[in-house]
Amino acid sequence: MIHRQRLHRLSRATLGMLLLSALVLPLPALGETWRWADVDKVVAVSDVHGAYDAMVRTLQNAEVLDDEAAWAGGRAHLVITGDILDRGPDSRKVMDLLMRLEPEAEAAGGRVHLLLGNHEIMNLTGDLRYVSTAEYAAFAPDETAADRERAFDRFQSMRPEADPEALKREFGMLAPPGYFGLRRAFAPDGRYGKWLLEKPLIVVIDDTAFVHGGLSPIVTELGLEGVNRELKEQVERYATQLAVVTDAGLLDATESFHRHAAVLEALPENAGRPAELEAAIEDVIRLGNASVHDTSSPVWYRGNVGCAPLIEIDKLDGALSALRAERVVIGHTPTVSRRVLQRLGDRVVEIDTGMLNSAYGGTGHALIIEGAELRVVTEAGSESTSPVPHPRSAAADVAALDVSELERILAEGELRSVGKDQLGRSIVRVNGGGGEIAAQFVRNPRRKGFVPELAAYRLDRLLALDMVPVTVAREVDGDVGVLQLLAANARDETARGASGEGYSAWCPLPEQWNAMYVFDALAYNALRKPQDILYNPGNWQLLLTGHGEAFGAKNGRPAWLKDAPLEVGKGWEDALSAMNDDVLEAELGDVLDKRSLTALKKRRDALLDKTL
Repeated sequence: MIHRQRLHRLSRATLGMLLLSALVLPLPALGETWRWADVDKVVAVSDVHGAYDAMVRTLQNAEVLDDEAAWAGGRAHLVITGDILDRGPDSRKVMDLLMRLEPEAEAAGGRVHLLLGNHEIMNLTGDLRYVSTAEYAAFAPDETAADRERAFDRFQSMRPEADPEALKREFGMLAPPGYFGLRRAFAPDGRYGKWLLEKPLIVVIDDTAFVHGGLSPIVTELGLEGVNRELKEQVERYATQLAVVTDAGLLDATESFHRHAAVLEALPENAGRPAELEAAIEDVIRLGNASVHDTSSPVWYRGNVGCAPLIEIDKLDGALSALRAERVVIGHTPTVSRRVLQRLGDRVVEIDTGMLNSAYGGTGHALIIEGAELRVVTEAGSESTSPVPHPRSAAADVAALDVSELERILAEGELRSVGKDQLGRSIVRVNGGGGEIAAQFVRNPRRKGFVPELAAYRLDRLLALDMVPVTVAREVDGDVGVLQLLAANARDETARGASGEGYSAWCPLPEQWNAMYVFDALAYNALRKPQDILYNPGNWQLLLTGHGEAFGAKNGRPAWLKDAPLEVGKGWEDALSAMNDDVLEAELGDVLDKRSLTALKKRRDALLDKTL
């Protein structure tokens, strides 16, 4: 037997690989297909979250449902990229509709593909943090008073010293009416649990992959079959063994997924415990840390949305190659503008538009793919549109505006106020038409033709790094300098380090830091102070300011980067190669003097040669 405490301390990645090597994996079920070709029309929606009416209206406008919510899509394929559950009131109605539509679509020559999202997996494994009262209530007719009495007796037996009345109140909060009906329905042999456990994590239709969270490096490693067999098997085994230990009375049915391992690890050794039950205990402990639950799992991954292009492009290339696909359609992360977006060379299409308005403030959108054409329809039935570009992450606070509009406002907008903040920065408020935009004013150095802050922004744009906030030349109160977009509520590195936060970043911090090191080595930024390393606390996107010491006319690295690893992958190589001498002179010749520009070219070449 693996020692439980040691097992629980192993990394998720290690546990995942141990599990994969230990499992005897089944062949795909008869008729199970994860790759489809020659499909004339695909309709995709995501993250319904119990918003039944919004989903129906959206699919009716996409012409795959008729006025009675019956299949009307003919040979079209409907893809729901996960998260039909939690938060909203009508998750059960959504599931019942999709279960009905599956045979209707197949009879017409079409298909309905429901993919597992993180919320489906959470319900299957007992993580019910986001189940709403209305969702529980939908299952209340499926449980009896005797069910609840038996469950309370077990709950009370595990807390014999507690006050009975206090226990009743606690039990009622943990298990509202419908709780046990829902748990039974999502069990491996329950109506919805059995149905969901048949669903894949990824499908590929023609040249487009569909997944809930994103294409992480684990997709490159496992491929389409590996992800759909092995990660799904982790969920199925966990759910099955969880039922075993719960039925045996070793784990209370009200315990959350996040407590399962701790409770089971605390069990006293019992030589008389059946081997099958002991194996179930070990499986639940081990599988709680399996790859499917990790932030790198394709149901949780946010790198396709949250990482700068230079960080993410190589990983995306690898995953798409492994899937033999040209682009990916994802949900999971509500788009900042609540519209369907594209990024990374239009190879990532983001379709989570916050359909559950009460929780996310969005509306239903459906992506329609017909041949080479991508268009979008909404639940409002307005005329179809095309997906729009994903805004720069360094402009997330004003995501409704594109970069050119932000540049125009900062350069030409009315200056409403100028003042100092607690850090001594000059803060300017600019009239942006629909409201004010906050910016930082930085005076230019007293050196003709040398504007390092503007040069840093333009270099960032050339590289598609997406870390330097929008910056424009502007005179303020007679001083010549630049205005730089100011991120609201940004946290600097000192504050982040002191708090220990940031390790839930959509894009892992070490990967963002490496991009900063490479950028600062290229720009010869002699000093990067902690207050110039900023983060958007919503997603811990890195923002780089303070380039007054950059673009020195020197070769080699700045002293502070002497021992820093500079990982320059293919994405960096392509971006650096495209930034040839003519491009640099055209884009930076008016903000860098000749010596600085010449040194920049040499450092670019040294990065390409791996000699910097």
